[in-house]
Amino acid sequence: MKEGDYVGPGNILGLVRETPIFEHRILLPPHLEGQIEYIQKEGLYDLKDSIAHIETTLGLIEISMLQRWPVRQARPYLRRLIPDTPLITGQRVIDTFFPMAKGGAAGIPGGFGTGKTVTQHQLAKWCDADVIVYIGCGERGNEMTGVLMEFSKLMDLKRDRPLMERTIPIANTSDMPLAAREASIYTEITIAEYYRDMGYDVALMADSTSRWAEALREISGRLEEMPAEEGSPAYLASRLAKFYERAGRVQILCDKAGSVSAICAVSPPGGDFSEPVTQHTKRFVRCFWGLNKELASARYFPAIHYMESYSEYLDLIQNWWICRIDPEWRTLRDEAMHILQQDFKLQKIVKLIGEDALPDNQRLILEGARVFKNAFLQQSAFDEVDVYTVPEKQFFMLKVIMHFYQRAKVIIRRHIPLYRVMQLPILNNINRMKEKISNHDTESFHLLLEEIDIQMNELEKESMAIL
Repeated sequence: MKEGDYVGPGNILGLVRETPIFEHRILLPPHLEGQIEYIQKEGLYDLKDSIAHIETTLGLIEISMLQRWPVRQARPYLRRLIPDTPLITGQRVIDTFFPMAKGGAAGIPGGFGTGKTVTQHQLAKWCDADVIVYIGCGERGNEMTGVLMEFSKLMDLKRDRPLMERTIPIANTSDMPLAAREASIYTEITIAEYYRDMGYDVALMADSTSRWAEALREISGRLEEMPAEEGSPAYLASRLAKFYERAGRVQILCDKAGSVSAICAVSPPGGDFSEPVTQHTKRFVRCFWGLNKELASARYFPAIHYMESYSEYLDLIQNWWICRIDPEWRTLRDEAMHILQQDFKLQKIVKLIGEDALPDNQRLILEGARVFKNAFLQQSAFDEVDVYTVPEKQFFMLKVIMHFYQRAKVIIRRHIPLYRVMQLPILNNINRMKEKISNHDTESFHLLLEEIDIQMNELEKESMAIL
């Protein structure tokens, strides 16, 4: 911008290199427009220094780099856009089975020890957002200390820079005043909207909204307001709705696109998903990642249960996968999900009569689901290869498992015993491909597919010779 230019609400007046990987854009406040009478030259300035004079209908107004905004009021934008681009997290159970779109809202409910905080940490480290705003709302002080210390040491491997250079942590520990806890959520989303207005994709992590709801309940009680279900204030649902409504992918005031993706943990007492905060959250989010205590106890992470979770963004983002990755993606994903759903139903029968009493075609469903759980859904945060999976590798892993399952299905129909299929050496390679094959090694997946066919064909020939 230069003197004499006309600027509108949200236009960029200047740039500040906030970190080596992040450019802070100085915006004209949303309620102002006019002609630039004077603008500072490049140099070093304080936050409150005047950097420009704008001639408006209200007169000459000095603009500084500091902006003030009421946190309970949403920042304006031109219009909402369809959230049709996935927020790639590198976590297979999320990206493939329960994907989230940029500008979407997701809830992560789970009891104590199920991995809510760890899941959010993984998303903050690996999701493809430009800016991460992370708040510990009512969390224990040692947890927030751990976040601050860990994030300052971690590297953003995509950019080869410290992760903290794109992360804004907000600490609100459990010993802070209730009013501060109640306001902290609004502070976080206002900061996220501010960076969204610069044209960035922002991921907002809130841990957890249940503690925010507890603050609402205590404040409501001290004000002697009429309580609703389980002592929560009657306006709990409307407050949650207003909060999640502020997430979204929008066309900002300067005609660019930006997004705020809200990923909020919920801590239901005793893991009871029927309590008010979880139930109201399900009403207002379109992505629900339900964490399961049994999976977490079995050291199975991420402990996202495939029967308690869902995503309403699947139809919106499938074109991205189909066009960028492979046209087969949606078909393979739906077939895999069907196997997992059938497995869930069969597990109830297995508990009564045992797995050996089932016919081979049903046992194949159990074995196929077991391969999916171990080789695909389970992911290690401590393995250098397995910690993050690019979309292309996710698709090939899915294709390999489904190809093995479909070939096994054909063999079972030819009356070849299932145990012969499960003894094939290739199965060990399938179970270990997540840590043995790197993200961009597509050739190894093609060789794996060929090896499946070779071993399956040999098994068929041996069986036909015996018959």
